[in-house]
Amino acid sequence: MRATLAVAIAATVLALSSSASAATMPSDAPSIDALKPLAFLAGHCWKGTFADGKRTDEHCFAWMYGGRMLRDTHTVRTPGKADAVGESTYYLNSASNHVEFLYVESGGGFSRGTVESLPEALIFPDTQFIEDGQALVYRARWTPQGADVYEAWSEAQTADGWQTMFKLVMKRTS
Repeated sequence: MRATLAVAIAATVLALSSSASAATMPSDAPSIDALKPLAFLAGHCWKGTFADGKRTDEHCFAWMYGGRMLRDTHTVRTPGKADAVGESTYYLNSASNHVEFLYVESGGGFSRGTVESLPEALIFPDTQFIEDGQALVYRARWTPQGADVYEAWSEAQTADGWQTMFKLVMKRTS
């Protein structure tokens, strides 16, 4: 599995603050309570730079279907290489009453998972990214660091246990 795609999927599977204002969500959103922890992201792009100082990760969030779902378009840019792109859709699974996501990316990989809202962070529990018949188990945590910044931390399960793939400081862009 290409390392860039592993970084892209893990970075994609990230969100923010449960203190979001309902005013940022469409007024007719039937899933307003369930998606409220993600509302802070909507209508904005967020960008972070990897530790190498060269690669960047950008997520842009927008409401879909009258606020019933949230779309996250995602691009990892590496100088001299084609962009790695993907898209996540967050929605309320009304049968389980959990916020879930579906992620698909340009290399044909995908993952499905859940999002748990805690007062201090959004948690993306263990899930699988599938590409070319291989599975990567990963998990993530997005921690707010003010109104315009959050930390995105992602780990992958290896034979030696959980290993950090990256920590990014995501800043809201103008």
